[in-house]
Amino acid sequence: MIGLVVVSHSPQLARAAVDLALQMVQGTPPPLAIAAGAGEGIIGTDATEVARAIDEVSGADGVLVVMDLGSAVLSATLALEFVTSTAEVRLSDAPFVEGLIAAVVLAAAGASLDEVDREARSAMDAKRGQLDRPATEATPSAAATPAEATVEVELPNPDGLHSRPAAVIVKTVSGFDATVTITDVTTGKGPVAGNSLIGIMSLGARKGDVVRFGAVGAQAAEAIAALDELSSSGFGELES
Repeated sequence: MIGLVVVSHSPQLARAAVDLALQMVQGTPPPLAIAAGAGEGIIGTDATEVARAIDEVSGADGVLVVMDLGSAVLSATLALEFVTSTAEVRLSDAPFVEGLIAAVVLAAAGASLDEVDREARSAMDAKRGQLDRPATEATPSAAATPAEATVEVELPNPDGLHSRPAAVIVKTVSGFDATVTITDVTTGKGPVAGNSLIGIMSLGARKGDVVRFGAVGAQAAEAIAALDELSSSGFGELES
């Protein structure tokens, strides 16, 4: 599991963003450290604190650093000269809140540093899609490969496939040896990758939409059965 470092000018902002992101995680969260503020009550960032945070969460899978404002980037860049670990460290240009949420969810699901970085950087695309604005880069999608197992369900979620049920889907999919795709049959959007938080949210699937889950791979049938069962509870949002 990769480590995550949150660099912010404000300790309060950093903690609030981390708390929000962790609400999307089921099970064990990824290693995470905060480097925020430039001393007691001082707004700013400290390169030595960023380096300490990187060393704290570093491991064989690497570290992704998410930052808020421009000078946080300067501190994080300088911090690379002070770190003692040999793990790969990636400085992400992801949006602070949306990117952190995407990174935490994907890292918790066991995604690689490349996958988590890509997902975090494209984190604004779901919002742009809902506002009918072009994405800055391609929203994660999936090839239309014939599925070995499929199921169609009508979404009972009051708010559709927003961040929380999308995170549940990502976590569920990560536990199977299968490639899962999701299509909103009602709107025709998709397919998107079932292990992409941003891809799922970009569908904009709403309550009552019919969604098709498809899977290929050694555990395709098991993955689809698990998603079908989860859908009856609104992916954890409805009382059983």
